[in-house]
Amino acid sequence: MSPNRFLASFDARDAYHQFTDILIIGAGIAGIRAALEIPADLRVLVLNKDRLDESNSTYAQGGIAGVLSPQDRFENHIDDTHVAGAGLCDPKVVEMVIREAPQQINDLIRFGVKFDLEQGELALTREGGHSHRRIVHALGDATGHEVMRAIIERARKTPNITLRGETFILDLLTHEGRCVGAMVWREGVGVSLIWARQVILASGGCGMVYRETTNPPVATGDGMAAAWRAGAELCDMEFMQFHPTVLYVAGSARSLISEAVRGEGAYLRDVNGERFMLAEDPRHELAPRDVVSQAIFRCMERTQHPNVYLDLSHLDPARVAERFPGISKVCRSFGLDIAKDKIPVRPGAHYMVGGLTVDLQGRTTVPGLWAAGEVTSSGLHGANRLASNSLIEGLVYGTLCARGAASEACRLPGELHALPLSYRMSTLDSGESLDVTDLTNSLRSLMVRNMGIVRDHRRMLEAKRDVEFWCRYVLPREFSTRAGWELQNLLTVARLMIDAALARQESRGTHFRSDFPTRDDAHWLRHMVSAGMRTA
Repeated sequence: MSPNRFLASFDARDAYHQFTDILIIGAGIAGIRAALEIPADLRVLVLNKDRLDESNSTYAQGGIAGVLSPQDRFENHIDDTHVAGAGLCDPKVVEMVIREAPQQINDLIRFGVKFDLEQGELALTREGGHSHRRIVHALGDATGHEVMRAIIERARKTPNITLRGETFILDLLTHEGRCVGAMVWREGVGVSLIWARQVILASGGCGMVYRETTNPPVATGDGMAAAWRAGAELCDMEFMQFHPTVLYVAGSARSLISEAVRGEGAYLRDVNGERFMLAEDPRHELAPRDVVSQAIFRCMERTQHPNVYLDLSHLDPARVAERFPGISKVCRSFGLDIAKDKIPVRPGAHYMVGGLTVDLQGRTTVPGLWAAGEVTSSGLHGANRLASNSLIEGLVYGTLCARGAASEACRLPGELHALPLSYRMSTLDSGESLDVTDLTNSLRSLMVRNMGIVRDHRRMLEAKRDVEFWCRYVLPREFSTRAGWELQNLLTVARLMIDAALARQESRGTHFRSDFPTRDDAHWLRHMVSAGMRTA
């Protein structure tokens, strides 16, 4: 795919160096939770690409799933997760994460998170695919914002943790097959090398590979691409989850309309006012996300209308205002009152189910490198993530990675020191002659057209041809800007996604092929593995 192991040339003899015991790349819920679990005698450096509060975790609306009600049981949550995952969940991972969830939620409360209460008890809601009310939430529909506020504040006050934003990871450093740190770029500093006893990758997903996405602009798959270049194995890259309900107003940003809106009883209607989900699934609007997204796609095709509508007009207006203040504010800016107006929505890329292969402790296939959160394919989600299982996965695996990395770091004797590494790019020319914005937009539009909710062999082959062509003349170039590096990472991730989707000749979970429209357990009840880039 690329003749270059690194995105930029470097020489350790000339570089700025920094040393830390544990390097954590990403300051979302998985990264910060990992930092808080590292023992006080180990130095921790947490890097984030943008501001410290800019991550998918911050924008999470719905909440965190956990068995907290006497009417609920672990077995119910486990069963719901397996049903949503369409046969590809790892039973050991599902059981571990779900049984750990209540303690993790209690830890967040201990860290200062203020979840919503009803009559002095945690308020619980229900979302698509869940059989019981088990979703804790905060500030109505701004759970991620409150959780990240509290844990970042806690991390700032922890003496052995250093938090640093506005730092772009270019690549992971490896020596004799082991991860030993990272090459990063920072405005005013340029390229620098950070050496660590252990590295935890918690860099999030890649929703920006699609034109319409709920993800913030930072979600460009940088960690996945860097890990692939470092030789790490990735898995299940064909499974991109599309959120069914993204606000669709021409010219506006694509704002998420939380799953919890349907959990509280909202209806989905077509342009003629019909509740089309009644004929699609016995769970109606509370079916899992893949089912609802595909049903909306078919509805839009059938009615030749660019969206469907969420209807909350039959619900108590006071309850709607209390539960969804953030969503109400966004909709009001377009003259929409969510308590009485129908809200135009359509699906958008939301969560990358695939990612780095990790074991039950969060180890990747590269020694010294651990991973947690959306950057991974842990086995929890299978072929489709159950709503509100993502934040709890980040919490559990962040904790596990921290414990494992700390234990390994203590086994490495002596002081850290720089290694005599260097790399000279083999480039066509400077990347500055390319229109990076145009290429990025073209890629994102192509992925919507040819790798969206409904796929087929012909369109995916077309996508593969175009992406391979762009890779041939974009990847060999050496850029000096974040936009250029992000384009290279998006192309890398897109190619892995297309290859995996072409290989899986069936429909399962978030991967629906019109030319193979049924699930085929006899041949495809298995994972698609993407081997890491081979290096000399």
